[in-house]
Amino acid sequence: MPRPTTSYRCTACGATAGKWYGRCPKCGEFSTMAESVSAPKLSGLRASAQGSAPARAARPVSEVAAGEPARRFRTGVGEFDRVIGGGLVAGQVCLCSGAPGSGKSTLLLAVADSVARTSGRPVLYVSGEESVEQIAVRARRIGAATPQLLLADDTDLGAVLGHIEAHPDAALVVVDSVQTVASADVDGRAGGVTQVMEVAQVLTRVAKSRDLPMILVGQVTKDSTVAGPRALEHIVDTTLTLEGDRHTSLRLLRTVKNRFGSLEVAAFEQTDGGMQEVVDPSSLFREQRDAPVPGTCVTVTVEGHRALLAEVQALVAHTQNPNPRRGVSGLDSGRSAMLIAISERAGRLRLFDQDVFLATVAGMRLSDPATDLAVCLAILSAASRKAMPLDMLAIGEVTLSGDVRPSPMTSERVAEALRLGYRRLLVPVGTRSRLGSSVPASRLVEVGSLVEAELALRAAPEPTGTTSTPMVTLRPVPALDGDPVASPRRDARGEPRLS
Repeated sequence: MPRPTTSYRCTACGATAGKWYGRCPKCGEFSTMAESVSAPKLSGLRASAQGSAPARAARPVSEVAAGEPARRFRTGVGEFDRVIGGGLVAGQVCLCSGAPGSGKSTLLLAVADSVARTSGRPVLYVSGEESVEQIAVRARRIGAATPQLLLADDTDLGAVLGHIEAHPDAALVVVDSVQTVASADVDGRAGGVTQVMEVAQVLTRVAKSRDLPMILVGQVTKDSTVAGPRALEHIVDTTLTLEGDRHTSLRLLRTVKNRFGSLEVAAFEQTDGGMQEVVDPSSLFREQRDAPVPGTCVTVTVEGHRALLAEVQALVAHTQNPNPRRGVSGLDSGRSAMLIAISERAGRLRLFDQDVFLATVAGMRLSDPATDLAVCLAILSAASRKAMPLDMLAIGEVTLSGDVRPSPMTSERVAEALRLGYRRLLVPVGTRSRLGSSVPASRLVEVGSLVEAELALRAAPEPTGTTSTPMVTLRPVPALDGDPVASPRRDARGEPRLS
């Protein structure tokens, strides 16, 4: 009698091997080969090389009638509805992942309670990580006390399917989490490659056959990727990630994949009473101050169809270390190094003996090329101690030659900046002609290069409450052999001499 076969599957790329490898031979990732046990195949069941008759013949695309728009229903949580494309679709399967403690269970419990209240139909919340008593404590804390919200704690896939069959009129099913549920039909531990794939495929088939929306919670690894095989993200319709720093209450819900809408981002604030929606998150990603500070520049980034204001901060400090440090937080390190080099050349800076640190506010992650100009101007502002006015921001991509190029969705970026009271916008050349008369020309300052942007910054009126100081502060130093304290001498360029 044939026995089960054991193989090893890469959780990153899905490649299989007959033995274990410390490094995947296909994608090169380390420690991703997981054991996979497959059931024995019976002889005589191999597919015929001649194929079989299809259920329906293939038809030309011109003869296929376009289907109606997907039927959606809103959950009642506005930001959650917007990030998934306007509401849940019948039969839609969502995968929501996030770091431990980010608030996944709290957010989805609030969504389940809202669906139960608005639809009047039962909503099933199945947890494999907590008991129903523990879930009830959280539910009372966030005010989720709808009688239609049904709680269950099971880790067996058969029991989960039994709960679904017992409530055929359920409006939504939440499974927390897919890595804790195991099927008795396949071997392997819960959370393994084989079990995760089997559980996800079975639950997806059930959701599609019953037109039942389903949300699966996914655990993440130490590098913030979904635990389990990468194919799990291909099975589901929508993939969501909940991001947030454990030291702040701000949480960002991002759409990584969505078959029924565009990629969006939503902001929530984690409080004692649950996850609260942040309708206007632009105010969270920039500092509120009365006087401008050197080394800061505001820009506009786009997440999906939402324009968000973000602030870039730079610090340039003298160092005695022969290898100056370059620290980055919230920005891509490789692109930041490139922008530092461009700023050094275009701004005629001397950064070989300066530490440069770049960061964003409130944990915002910026990968939009349209924020390049703001990063460069923040560096120039920090190095020259010239603060940008509070009503000025910068939008544009910077090339290696120092030119400023336009970015997509310029009209949305400009509209968001004007809505929040910014009166001077540094934008690429040609923005006025593209926007036409919809934006006052006096609000737009067109720059074609980083040099022109620096000149515009220097030509701006000196902000009140700030003073310009040199990049290197000169302090009196004691002379040798008991001589009185004297200031260091300067060379022809005005730089302090070391000897």
